[in-house]
Amino acid sequence: MLMPKKTKYRKSHKGRRGGKASRKLTISFGQYALKTMEPCWVSSRQIEAARRVMTRYTKRGGKIWIRIFPDKPVTAKGGEMPMGKGKGAVDHYVAVVKPGMIMFEMDGVEEKMAVEAMRLAAYKLPVKCKVVKK
Repeated sequence: MLMPKKTKYRKSHKGRRGGKASRKLTISFGQYALKTMEPCWVSSRQIEAARRVMTRYTKRGGKIWIRIFPDKPVTAKGGEMPMGKGKGAVDHYVAVVKPGMIMFEMDGVEEKMAVEAMRLAAYKLPVKCKVVKK
C-alpha cells in the first residue's frame, strides 16, 4: 500500500474538506481519467483496491497513472480507551481529494474497456466520480 517514506511531522491536524480543487484539474498523461465530484479522504487501501480492479479488467494492458498520493496521517485510539491521554498512534494514511480533481488516468486501451475499468474502480472509492476523456 502507498504511504510516505518519511514525513516532517508524525501526526497532523484534521483540516477542513471544503472548496474545489485548484490543481490536478486536467488530464496530463493518459486519454481517459476518473474525476471526483465531491470532497473526501481516500485511504491507501481504497486507492490500491481501485488500481487492482482496473489492472485486472484491462488484463494488464495499457498504462494506469495514479495522480493522488496518501500523505496525510490519520490517528486512532483503542476502542475502550478513556478520554484524555493525548492523541492516538498513526493508524493509516489518506489522500485529501477535492471536487474536480483527477485521481486516475489510463491510456493504451480502447475507450469501451477504459470506461468500464474506471466505472468498476469508482465502486471501490468513497467518493462520487465520473469518467472523462481528453
